[in-house]
Amino acid sequence: MAVVMISLNEGHNMEAVLRNLAGWAQEVFLVDSFSQDETVEIALRHGVQVVQRRFLGFGDQWNFALSELRITAPWTMKLDPDERLSDEVKRNLVQVMERDDAMGVSVVRRLWFMGRPLAVRQELVRVWRTGHCRFTDVAVNEHPVVAGAISQVHGEIEHHDSPDMDHWLEKQNRYTTAEAIIAYQKSALADHPRLLGTPLQRRMWLKQRFWGLPFRYALFFLYNWLWLGAWRTGWVGYAWARLRGDVMRLIEYKRREIELTGCLPTRRVYGAGQPDARVRQYE
Repeated sequence: MAVVMISLNEGHNMEAVLRNLAGWAQEVFLVDSFSQDETVEIALRHGVQVVQRRFLGFGDQWNFALSELRITAPWTMKLDPDERLSDEVKRNLVQVMERDDAMGVSVVRRLWFMGRPLAVRQELVRVWRTGHCRFTDVAVNEHPVVAGAISQVHGEIEHHDSPDMDHWLEKQNRYTTAEAIIAYQKSALADHPRLLGTPLQRRMWLKQRFWGLPFRYALFFLYNWLWLGAWRTGWVGYAWARLRGDVMRLIEYKRREIELTGCLPTRRVYGAGQPDARVRQYE
């Protein structure tokens, strides 16, 4: 199994994620966007194969990784630095690969917030036969497209979203700006919106119509708080559900600002660090 990650200033996660993969992953790759912290240093210390490339968008960066990295393992896994694999997932992934009856594998990811596990789970395709996947070419919310049968494994990936609220807010600022630009430019969504399609297509159908709904922020809070089950985590779940609504509100406000001014947000350079001479750089 080859594990591929992309990064920007993920030094706070690298030790933990690489310890989690030690002895299980056959090879680990990192496409770094010129981090300013210890991301690359830690990765190299653990024997990770690192390249650096300017970040243009998530879909673009992942398609670069799949086309340019020298992956030799028969299976490839997408992992984010803030995710951890449970022992059950590791065992079950090995069993699926040994059965050799699927082209891709979906796993369940459980969200963590403020150091607490939420009762919020997402099923995501994260593993595929090497060379048989591409990513949707979108700025955010990219997803892998695998032609062929998809198996599901039991167990969870833990998603430790951010180490603290300060980091979380900085990340959401970048995310909401990208989403506002997509909404303003009516760019392609992560998948074709279809009410009767896949779970992702249904989410895109709802996303496309969200901005016209009355009481949309109250409804969105109730969806996260009650339907997804965030209430089971008490105050932390309540805070997460409220903040999810704030994220959507920021997307709308930023989109409306663009409409009023006719100007896209000032492009901010994140992670404009110096290239690391020990790793290969790409344009």
